[in-house]
Amino acid sequence: MQTKSSKIPSTILVPVFVPAVVITLLLVIGTISNPELAGEAFAATLSYMTKTFGWFYMLAVAFFLVFIVTVAISSWGKTKLGPDHAEPQYSFPAWFAMLFSAGYGIALLFFGVAEPVLHYASPPQGAPETIDAAKQAMQIAFFHWGFHIWAIYGLTGLVLAYFAFRHGLPLSMRSALYPLIGERIYGPIGHTVDVIAILGTLFGIATTLGLSVAQINAGMNYLWPSIPVSIFVQVVTIAGITLLAILSVVAGLDKGVKRLSILNMVLAVSLMLFVFIAGPSIIILETFLQNTGSYLNNIVERTFNLQAYTRSDWIGNWTLFIFGWTIAWAPFVGLFIAKISRGRTIRQFVFGVLLVPTIFTFIWFSIFGDTALNMIMHQGYTALITEVQNDTAIALFKLYERLPLTSIVSFITVILIMTFFVTSSDSGSLVIDSLASGGASVTPVWQRVFWATMEGLVAAALLIAGGLSALQTMSITSALPFAIIMVLAAIGMWRALAIEGHREASLSAYMHSSQHSPGSWKKRLAGLIHYPDYQQVADFIKNTAHPAMQNVEAVLNEKGWPVNVFFDDTQHRAYIEVVRAEELDFIYEIRMRGYAMPTFAYPQMASDEDGDKRYYRAEVFMRRGGAAYDVFNCDQQEVIDDILNQFEKYLHFIHISPGILPWKMQEHDEMLNAKGELNDERLKPSE
Repeated sequence: MQTKSSKIPSTILVPVFVPAVVITLLLVIGTISNPELAGEAFAATLSYMTKTFGWFYMLAVAFFLVFIVTVAISSWGKTKLGPDHAEPQYSFPAWFAMLFSAGYGIALLFFGVAEPVLHYASPPQGAPETIDAAKQAMQIAFFHWGFHIWAIYGLTGLVLAYFAFRHGLPLSMRSALYPLIGERIYGPIGHTVDVIAILGTLFGIATTLGLSVAQINAGMNYLWPSIPVSIFVQVVTIAGITLLAILSVVAGLDKGVKRLSILNMVLAVSLMLFVFIAGPSIIILETFLQNTGSYLNNIVERTFNLQAYTRSDWIGNWTLFIFGWTIAWAPFVGLFIAKISRGRTIRQFVFGVLLVPTIFTFIWFSIFGDTALNMIMHQGYTALITEVQNDTAIALFKLYERLPLTSIVSFITVILIMTFFVTSSDSGSLVIDSLASGGASVTPVWQRVFWATMEGLVAAALLIAGGLSALQTMSITSALPFAIIMVLAAIGMWRALAIEGHREASLSAYMHSSQHSPGSWKKRLAGLIHYPDYQQVADFIKNTAHPAMQNVEAVLNEKGWPVNVFFDDTQHRAYIEVVRAEELDFIYEIRMRGYAMPTFAYPQMASDEDGDKRYYRAEVFMRRGGAAYDVFNCDQQEVIDDILNQFEKYLHFIHISPGILPWKMQEHDEMLNAKGELNDERLKPSE
């Protein structure tokens, strides 16, 4: 249970919070107490993980990509991440800015120049520093930062958003396993899953922070040579920027993360445009098209390429590190994307997460990577290779030396890296705090500050222990258990979507039965061309819909069913619900909704305060949201019939979906019998 205190408010879920903190502190203390031994252990672990489990990482990432694309293009793609009537919380530009900043902004700045240059100088196969090596370098960079990493983020975010916003489960990793283990997600299994997610997030963020402070340190040394490149400076930098992250995390999601994310996007796009204009613009456009085609043509082969016949450290130092780092970071980025994606359809979510960031990434690498390769191959700047090999973090600043406004652009880049650092840390703190609180969306400030501080400590400890090698090890190691959880989560979501498909077949929106019976066409036609005003619909819900529900309630209560009817005269809504402990509930609601008057309607209608003509509907809402039909023209008996029709279809849905819902089969028969008992003479309109 969550702890409460009269002095210090808390939403901590103790079985998750305590193990995560203890394991993290043991790692930090052990690393700092004996950095040399820790470094050796990290190196041995990295070698073992890449040689033993490399095949699993590659296969899992391929599965993630195929899975989410299949779901998106299927009929399930139109399913909303939330109720059927939900609308997106954020505009598309703001949404993309936040997922971009949280997802991999620092990675682009760190690897945008360095990775193509390093692959060009030392390709995994073939002769170095050739035209073929340049082509291969760009294809590898596209592969490492293209669809696959966003499939990892996308799958995690998709399952979290689906189960949280569609099914009302906690916004936590444990919820993804609900179709497989049911209520046990609230027990030790669920706690373990969230602890793994927290540790993976911590180590993933630590890797990102380690890379970013190395680049910040290199940039400061480049601008101000008196500042040395050292672990001490990097640890001090972590401490200083962690304080900025704490200020942002206190401000919250909308004020802190959203504003910083938009600032990041503006600065990143500005840098990209500057290099494009100052660099070889035509070559960049040509290579962008050619490299994109080569990427798409070779995506399958590269997805399953483990260098099984050549056996080198390249695959572990590059592909497996990047994929492992991404998987370790997936709980953070996925949960963060889920938080900001409520109201979008699965198809919008998947193609938004896959296509837009990937295209932006390809443009980024084409601008920075191909500009660097062009300088080396055609402008004689071969010294860039040695400089990047000696210090990967300095690559971007060395590129600026051959462009105008070097000092100004370098200073802006350092600021951008810092803001990316802050955004990653504060959004990561929000996510970890939510995981450690059982999925709570609102948590006390001190908890978010605690996790922001913990992220800084882990990053500093790993840097002291072994620099990039230690960061690589923790990313790949923590990714293994979470990759298994992600596979199980995908299977669980597939099962849940299949069940929802049954539901759509049996609970699909339909007009009430009386409209389809002989002799009702005149009444139906009258309803189609009648546009009731506000008071007419309010009176209908109060005097017709509500009494009809009370009649159903009386008979069900007499049969021992836990039924309640509610009426809200202020919001003009009435609903009936059947709620039984640990069982899927039935909700039928009639709610007033206003619409703009169509142009072909009669003009004798009331206008709203803006002068637009309005009419109103008494719409039916079910458990999943709006059912998209109006019952205003119905009398009490017809409303009762519609309630029973929906209830019957609901019972049928339960009957054809055994195993995933907690009701026992004998209870199905009981409910089906109850449906028959409802069709008696007592369910007549109230006088």
